[in-house]
Amino acid sequence: MLGTICAQRFAPGGTADWAMAVGHGAIPQLHVEPIAMHLLDAMTREGFEEVIALHDRESGLRGWIAIHDTSAGPAFGGIRRFTYRSESEAMMDCLRLSRAMTDKCRLANLAAGGGKVVLLDEAHVDWDRAYAALGRKVEAMGGRFYTGPDVGTGEQELSNLVAETRFATDPGPNGPGELEESTAEGVFRGMQAALIHLDGKLDWPSQKIVVQGLGAVGLQLARRLVEHGAQVVGSDVNTERLDAVVKELGIEGLDSTEVLHHPCDVLAPCAMGGLIHDLTLERLQTRVVAGAANNVLARTLHGDRLHDLGILYVPDFVINSGALIRGTIFHLEGRREAVSTIGDRVANMVTEVLDEAVQLSAAPTRVARRLARRRLKELRDSNR
Repeated sequence: MLGTICAQRFAPGGTADWAMAVGHGAIPQLHVEPIAMHLLDAMTREGFEEVIALHDRESGLRGWIAIHDTSAGPAFGGIRRFTYRSESEAMMDCLRLSRAMTDKCRLANLAAGGGKVVLLDEAHVDWDRAYAALGRKVEAMGGRFYTGPDVGTGEQELSNLVAETRFATDPGPNGPGELEESTAEGVFRGMQAALIHLDGKLDWPSQKIVVQGLGAVGLQLARRLVEHGAQVVGSDVNTERLDAVVKELGIEGLDSTEVLHHPCDVLAPCAMGGLIHDLTLERLQTRVVAGAANNVLARTLHGDRLHDLGILYVPDFVINSGALIRGTIFHLEGRREAVSTIGDRVANMVTEVLDEAVQLSAAPTRVARRLARRRLKELRDSNR
């Protein structure tokens, strides 16, 4: 499928008053910034189908939609709203997250591919109007892309979105439901599989788990760990939230600055990505890194370095795919997969990747990506 760059600008009521598309008709004479050239290079390297630059003049919305692959079915990916330092940083995050969604879909054998929306969280934006405009854009894509929650996009934002499109997660009773529970169950079961892989058995009371980030998924994970008798230490940059969870679950609280060098069996990143990089690697005092956050590694080579240090890293795009499985099956098959069944699927994926990593004497991240991309190549080849 021909890759495109589209810069889309909404007019009042949701219609576009101009658009630029490479390979699709005439192109207006516009000044080409370096960001466009970097984008084309990135799309070519990773096989993206389409990247859309969004601007809604009524609400002030700015952002990106990336469609990486629709070989197996429509693209799926949530809406991340975040304060980026630049448009370029937001764009690259959108590409990276979209690419990871394809890997998730291939490893989970879903009839779907990867996509993502990234929005620049800026003070001047009218967010009710912005999400409505985004909903109209998603609807105009005709079911090629389904979207839902992510960092910065919750129930209120989704309500504005689903008023305008059929292709978004309804946060109410008509939606898939239990998305956070699905992700938390997958992370819990994947963590369990990793510990069994290391120790040959599982004894939760002897395991100390540091949960970094106690939002919707981190809290659900901490609850499961407490229920099974693990020693749970919680951390969150929001001290009020941390205090509330410590009181509710009776766990130990930890200052966010101490997470990386706190001795534990498992470090579970459940906040933003990029936690593991050159400056943090050597500070880790854990046997396992396994959590719900996306893009935990700043770069793939950091997975190699964890492997060299003897720290087992469970790839994020394997272990945190619970909500994707739940949402994809709901939208494409009209049924709600049981949370426990989703946990089984994630545990099996984690075991498959870790066993193959041992056989190949390779870092699990390399093995998981190789497996996902082999499946994608086979799929694309079969569609020719």
